[in-house]
Amino acid sequence: MTAEEPAVREAGRDFIRDIVEADLQAGRHKSVLTRFPPEPNGYLHLGHAKSICLNFGVAQEFGGKCNLRFDDTNPTKEEQEYIDAIQKDVAWLGFSWGDKPFYASDYFEQLYAWAEILIKAGKAYVDDQSQEEMRLARGTLTEPGKNSPYRDRSVEENLDLFRRMRAGEFPNGARVLRAKIDMASGNINLRDPVLYRILHAHHPRTGTAWCIYPSYDYAHGQSDAIEGITHSICTLEFEDHRPLYDWLIENLPVPSRPRQYEFARLNLTYTLLSKRVLTGLVREGHVTGWDDPRMPTLAGMRRRGVPSEALRDFARRIGVAKANSVVDYGLLEFSIREVLNREAKRRMAVLRPLKVVIENYPEGQVEELEAVNHPDKPELGVRKIRFSREIWVEQDDFMENAPKNFFRLTPGKEVRLRYAYFVTCKQAIKNAAGEVVELRCTYDPATRGGNTPPDGRKVKATLHWVSAADAVDAEVRVYNQLFKDPDPDASDFSGSLNPNSLEILKGAKVEPALAADNESEAVQFERQGYFCRDRDSKPGALVFNRTVGLRDSYAKVAGGKG
Repeated sequence: MTAEEPAVREAGRDFIRDIVEADLQAGRHKSVLTRFPPEPNGYLHLGHAKSICLNFGVAQEFGGKCNLRFDDTNPTKEEQEYIDAIQKDVAWLGFSWGDKPFYASDYFEQLYAWAEILIKAGKAYVDDQSQEEMRLARGTLTEPGKNSPYRDRSVEENLDLFRRMRAGEFPNGARVLRAKIDMASGNINLRDPVLYRILHAHHPRTGTAWCIYPSYDYAHGQSDAIEGITHSICTLEFEDHRPLYDWLIENLPVPSRPRQYEFARLNLTYTLLSKRVLTGLVREGHVTGWDDPRMPTLAGMRRRGVPSEALRDFARRIGVAKANSVVDYGLLEFSIREVLNREAKRRMAVLRPLKVVIENYPEGQVEELEAVNHPDKPELGVRKIRFSREIWVEQDDFMENAPKNFFRLTPGKEVRLRYAYFVTCKQAIKNAAGEVVELRCTYDPATRGGNTPPDGRKVKATLHWVSAADAVDAEVRVYNQLFKDPDPDASDFSGSLNPNSLEILKGAKVEPALAADNESEAVQFERQGYFCRDRDSKPGALVFNRTVGLRDSYAKVAGGKG
């Protein structure tokens, strides 16, 4: 699956782009080839979006290419569902990987052959220790590790055992192949790391052809070399792995010599981007799935109505740095609002309806009024909305005993109805429990279209509304932060969950244009926020998700409009 590439925007400078530019100018590379290498063991999240925009963006900006490569070396956690979802997400973000994606599994034969080369050179050996024994012998940051009792096996014995490992003679965990580097190294990653482990499992692409699989550290750098990657861009947690990356490249007859560079991963307030946590949220039923709109997955963002342009803009704003930091979630919302404010059509919807009867409006009369689809885009045209004696307004727009600074509906106060008339509240009707269930109002016919009356009087509030005769019922899902704490605890993520992350409003009333429009793109519910039609929506049973509210607490910091 591919997608048309977006127009290249002028990117901010960062150290990765400076390195690439310097390499090209010095002639170290004639062209740029990067890669985005996800493991297909889950859905992509916002952190991946940053990496995608960096890897594909750098390639675009310097006239090069970016490979989409699946590092599929752990069949127990990988599924075709994840492979399909990742391709869909990358394409949705607006990037193309060319004719086909790449897979580490395509290189299994070559990787195996190179492992034998290491064994023949005395640089790899088969270890019979258990996983626990290897862990205990590995040492600590202050104490060196201890050599395995199997470290000095002969080349012939190691080759024999390794070939028998491939043939399937041994059970899972019985043996591993380790690189022979330095058990006293100050970098624990160089203390004879595991290159291959036995795993009798069905692989999504190779089936049961293999029962030994390369480690990520072994497969990753060699896959880069096979593909001719010029700049292998990783997040900071791989910085300590770079010496191993380089050791393997130097000790194998690889066709190219890629270099690894690290940048800071995305950390976002009120958000956890650990794949372990996201998998736990799904499997433990805290969310409805990987594409639950509360999830920081790209599938969840898309279902929530977030435009891909907003995520590309967000990635540009946060930039690329060497030091880890935490980004305010408000910046993501700012980017979303910036795009939707420009693009989203306007509609009216009443989420918590309160009936209004306009007593002096003729019974049975219905008139059509004109409403703009976008105040800044006349080319999007207008639509007709119907007005009648009975309408719906928001419950929050009425207060019986209102303070002086409350400018909406209250007995004796006049307000403007958007596109319609000035109305004055006369009376509140209550039920037996004392709850207000209906308002009685009057209107001024001279204010049609919401225009200022001839006497020039003004009002301080304009309310949205929906005609009761034409209103369409809808369910509205209001999403809030999934976690209640700015810095949620990944070790106990269930204890950090926000119990109010989802509010379902089943009695909402929306204008007919929302029922007629089958588009999934977000629209603005005037005075409410941005919403999109959910996939659960059906004719006669509309469902909308809130993408983001209108209030922009980040605007003052970012210099936005608010």
